[in-house]
Amino acid sequence: MTLRTLDSLGSLTGKRVIVRCDLNVPLDEGTITDDGRIRASIPTLKALIRQGARVVVISHLGRPAGAQDSKYSLEPVAMRLGELLGETVGFVPETVGDEASSRVASLVDGEIVVLENLRFNPGETSKDETERRAFAGQLAGMADAVVQDGFGVVHRKQASVYELSHILPSAAGTLIETELGVLERLTQSPATPYTVVLGGSKVSDKLGVIDHLLPRVNNIVIGGGMMFTFLAALGYQTGASLLEADQIDVVKGYLARADALGVNVVLPTDVVVADGFAPDAAHAVLPAEDMAGGEFGAAGIGLDIGPDSAARFARVIRSSATVFWNGPMGVFEFSAFAEGTRTVAQALTEVDGLTVVGGGDSAAAVRILNFSDDQFGHISTGGGASLEFLEGKRLPGLEALGWL
Repeated sequence: MTLRTLDSLGSLTGKRVIVRCDLNVPLDEGTITDDGRIRASIPTLKALIRQGARVVVISHLGRPAGAQDSKYSLEPVAMRLGELLGETVGFVPETVGDEASSRVASLVDGEIVVLENLRFNPGETSKDETERRAFAGQLAGMADAVVQDGFGVVHRKQASVYELSHILPSAAGTLIETELGVLERLTQSPATPYTVVLGGSKVSDKLGVIDHLLPRVNNIVIGGGMMFTFLAALGYQTGASLLEADQIDVVKGYLARADALGVNVVLPTDVVVADGFAPDAAHAVLPAEDMAGGEFGAAGIGLDIGPDSAARFARVIRSSATVFWNGPMGVFEFSAFAEGTRTVAQALTEVDGLTVVGGGDSAAAVRILNFSDDQFGHISTGGGASLEFLEGKRLPGLEALGWL
């Protein structure tokens, strides 16, 4: 089956259309620090407004555990959405209830309103299908159709993502179409050399994608906190660095499999080691094989790849025709430990081919480090969803839209 797209819904003029976006943006005391996901929702919303639909935007924000919490309110998001659309965007301080129903019923053609955080309602994320369906039914009672455009949540079986699409006529928005188009290019005959760059904190989070991609790629580049489990698998001492000791044997197996397949696994040769986890921590560059032999000894903690490693990673990336990157190389939030991530990001901007930044912390990093979105082929809005797609998993939110 193929993905149902906006055209499958027919004319939407005068129809009340729920749009499930992923507007889960970072906030600092109510101020949005990265509006990338809001900007990504604009094309679908503009298309619906042009058609004369009466648009009802729903989303989650953070993890408020099924209860009202003002620090997770979508009100600042609604304000920013209005600025980006150049339209008046209403806001309702509840998701379902009399006020929400009344406001949605009063919409006119081409008008848009944002409802409050879905996760203020326990039914949204309940493990009980009956509870999820009941909440989805409340949402469905306000609308004629639903457009799913929150790619960052399609791997979740949640009321607004899965059950709602089985109650109302449903279709994917343009963002999900775009994301799937890019991911298909990564999985169906990608141009070679094909390089996957993986970082972030835990190797266990990436084992599925490593397993699935090993037969399909030419290079796997490993940085971030997960590099220490790989280095430990080589027999290196990693000091007090993040380490998943229970995964060492698994990693050894992947290294042996990569060798048998002729896949080049590129690991750090040097590491920036600090005396603690702090932005002003004393630090030094040490050889990867002797991290615990430096001035900090066994108490040293690796917080970034070293300059030689960054240069090697960049050479591999620049020589590639397809690059997928998920996970920073170090603690990029601290300027002293951001250079590895910066160097990798810069190398991606110099690739003659397809480059994909796989959402999550990688997307946040490139923006914090002052790169612009258009310097990359694609910046995904869904880190977890992208990884699960590349693992070959079936994603509930896509299955509900006919994607099998």
